[in-house]
Amino acid sequence: MPRRKAGRSAAKILRSEIIYKGPVFGVRRDEVQEPGGVRAIREVITHPGSVVVLPVLPDGRILLIRQYRYATRQYLWELVAGRIDSGESVRQAAARELIEETGYRAKKVRVFLDVFPTPGFLEERMYILLAEKLTEGEAQPEEDERITAKAFRRADLEDMIRRNVLRDAKTIAGLLYYFRFLTRKKKKN
Repeated sequence: MPRRKAGRSAAKILRSEIIYKGPVFGVRRDEVQEPGGVRAIREVITHPGSVVVLPVLPDGRILLIRQYRYATRQYLWELVAGRIDSGESVRQAAARELIEETGYRAKKVRVFLDVFPTPGFLEERMYILLAEKLTEGEAQPEEDERITAKAFRRADLEDMIRRNVLRDAKTIAGLLYYFRFLTRKKKKN
């Protein structure tokens, strides 16, 4: 039997059932036949997708937020983030989250990373966006959000990553990509 090239075919869903459907995510159990022919049960967390916003102030500092994350039982410094609501585009969701969590509005917003944060069991697709040309405003957090926003210099953020002060994976990925690939491009131009 000839071998198939990786990535050329998808799993065939033989049976699917929704185990749980909540306001933020769901859980689905699928019986599948994988591309290599193996039959398996896969439990998947369903999610509508999310945005992560890397806001860069005119002086080059980057805005992070600090909030309590129940799942980790601690406060974390993070980039602005949230799920994409039904009917929203990626840019609309990013603009909404930026206003809600920081009050800032961005004249220029663009996706610079499109990732799957935990592809082993989570359907979520995460878009990381760069927000520039910011204007200050009043934050409009959701009722259950207690958020502190603070601007950091690149050297401070790199030090926070090195010392394991920043522990949120999406924030670390977004910052490191920005520092490694996007800021170097700007210097060349």
